[in-house]
Amino acid sequence: MITPEIKAFLNSQKLGFVATVSSDAKPNISPKGTIVSWDPDSLVFADIRSPDTMKNLRVNPYVEINVIDPIIRKGYLFRGTAKIFESGSLYDDILNYYRKIGIKSPINSIVLVTLSSVSEVTSPLYDLGVSQLEISSKWKKHFASL
Repeated sequence: MITPEIKAFLNSQKLGFVATVSSDAKPNISPKGTIVSWDPDSLVFADIRSPDTMKNLRVNPYVEINVIDPIIRKGYLFRGTAKIFESGSLYDDILNYYRKIGIKSPINSIVLVTLSSVSEVTSPLYDLGVSQLEISSKWKKHFASL
């Protein structure tokens, strides 16, 4: 499911959004800066400050993760089932990976998402024939002016 192209994309992006549903059926979207491809069929992210996400996943493990490049307005939607790890060899391996790439924050747990689907997400501007160069130029100017 996760191709080398998707893995490179994930490595280049610094923010994604994880969607869960609470026990009383309310949506929860939480930004995550630790989403990475762990293997061809799964993503991981760290629970650094995610009490609602963790509470929701303990009741309902289904999750959607959206990672979009804000400049080119393209990305991916990942759907899957989450499993929370608080110890063990997989936890240690992933924690070591995060430390190696420079994440210093305390990590409470690790979430492994076994993927059921991956789909590409693109801006509707592409449907209108706007080029990636035009879109990226617009958004680079926008962010430079902030």
